Amino acid sequence: MSFIDEINPVNALIVGASQGIGLGFVKKLLPDRTIAKIYATSRQPKSASELIALANEYPERLICLEMDITDELQIIEAVQKIHNQVNKLHLVVNCVGLLHEDTLQPEKNLKQINSENLLRYFQINSIGAVLMAKHLLPLFRHGERSVFATISAKLGSIGDNQLGGWYGYRASKAALNMLMRTAAIEYKRSCPKALIITLHPGTTDTRLSRPFQRNVPAEKLFSVERTVTQLLAVIEQLQDGDSGQFFSWDGSRLPW
Repeated sequence: MSFIDEINPVNALIVGASQGIGLGFVKKLLPDRTIAKIYATSRQPKSASELIALANEYPERLICLEMDITDELQIIEAVQKIHNQVNKLHLVVNCVGLLHEDTLQPEKNLKQINSENLLRYFQINSIGAVLMAKHLLPLFRHGERSVFATISAKLGSIGDNQLGGWYGYRASKAALNMLMRTAAIEYKRSCPKALIITLHPGTTDTRLSRPFQRNVPAEKLFSVERTVTQLLAVIEQLQDGDSGQFFSWDGSRLPW
């Protein structure tokens, strides 16, 4: 039995829910009637047409919030809106991440590094998550089991790095792992029933990975639905001592 089965009702927050894995989590959780509220954030709600359509279909249970994870004021405002409706969260999944955009592409060598792109990687992949941990803490300060999961990447494992390249993405995900592990230690003191983890989803067929799928074997390229099912299974099987750990999609622990 998972912790979700033990709690009724459950309040959930999916960060970065307009597409990809985030939208997949919303779709997966909506049919579960034990989940009372699903708060779903997107940076540009007007362009999140599929998410908005779901909110119109489930107006009492799915609440859409505008939030740019790089803007602390927007995080504060979104969290306050949640707090105005509920006094606790049980499941938070942060799905926001950056690998490429416009002229920003993963670096193949040192010559391609520039400080502006590195800062962009860290702002989205690292800093935003720990700001979420900062402002969500009061909503985790309760006596029921809860989980705050953030999508990381195996490429952020220092011990696993054998190929090099992709400096900004690798480093920002490694920083994410350290920030969330450190937050897990503080959460254990102030809200000991909350577990903080980072997750490697595997290569998922989303816009983020699409330019880099050419050499991925078919059996290792996951649909969004499969990825979400696998990650939710990992979340549901977490034990008390798992906070601060880095898990792969199959439940195995990854090296730092």
